[in-house]
Amino acid sequence: MLPIHALIDYCDTLLDAARFKDYAPNGLQVEGERPVKRLISGVTASAALLDAAIAERADAILVHHGWFWNNEHPCLTGIKGRRARTLLRAGTSLIAYHLPLDAHPELGNNAQLARRLDFVAAEPTSLANGLVWVGRLAEPLTPTAFAEHVSQRLARPAQRVGRETGVIERVAWCTGGGQGYLEAAAGLGVDAFLSGELSEQTTHQARELDLCYLAAGHHATERYGVQALGAHLAAQFGLWHRFVEIDNPA
Repeated sequence: MLPIHALIDYCDTLLDAARFKDYAPNGLQVEGERPVKRLISGVTASAALLDAAIAERADAILVHHGWFWNNEHPCLTGIKGRRARTLLRAGTSLIAYHLPLDAHPELGNNAQLARRLDFVAAEPTSLANGLVWVGRLAEPLTPTAFAEHVSQRLARPAQRVGRETGVIERVAWCTGGGQGYLEAAAGLGVDAFLSGELSEQTTHQARELDLCYLAAGHHATERYGVQALGAHLAAQFGLWHRFVEIDNPA
């Protein structure tokens, strides 16, 4: 069994967590009662994930979207109170890594999404502290075929706006809610930009920039980093690990 603080120290170093000014605390968010032998990972620390993890007798839950976000009411009442009671009664720890898990060059959401989508020469850029990545498609595709490829690989229909003709070769991406980086990504000389969400202004920006934009789902684009980190920790420390998928169409 692994002491929880030893696990957190390892993750903080591995993910270079101190480098990021984030919207929520990274690392140990709720301290449980036990060292870690059984680890459940998931995208978001929802009630459904907590219930599934406790049913699996998890000592710790590892997520990308944890609790205590900036500008949220800090008190543990309502939904937060119910979630906290569930976790504390079980004695299970909650671990969350947000931007550090997006950015990690091997285990991060952007790196893992590139592998899932067969992007070639994938690497981080200097934009947004390394959160925007760039690469190429394995072979050129039309905008329609590119959207179909992403939809098939992520098992979720991707929304496409902007460029409708020509071919897509060079691509930039930022998982989750990265649509705000669209205009900056256009300066990289790419044909397409992929993220998780579509804002009202995104459609107009993509059209005016003559760029193909794909909104492939916040949840769908951020499934893979936490799975990779959980698998890495299991191999590193001999832990039992399982990823639990809680469906989310967003």
